[in-house]
Amino acid sequence: MPVYTKEYIENKLSKELDTTYINVEDLSDSCGAKFQALIVSPKFESKSLLERHRMVNSILADEMKSIHAFTQKTLTPEQWKKQKPQS
Repeated sequence: MPVYTKEYIENKLSKELDTTYINVEDLSDSCGAKFQALIVSPKFESKSLLERHRMVNSILADEMKSIHAFTQKTLTPEQWKKQKPQS
């Protein structure tokens, strides 16, 4: 089974979703089997949470065969702007 890196997952999702912000964390001690992702994309506008997660899961369909756990938080740019800490 292939091993995926956080950079690989970030790059693939960024390209497919035109993300304005993405942060993927490898929670599996670098074995590439457990990831947590925060994904901000205008493509999530007017989509339900389930639709957003399905979009992400379909993009990573092949990778999910060897990823054991994938936690995702999907936000629109407007939601992200309201939520992120102001600096």
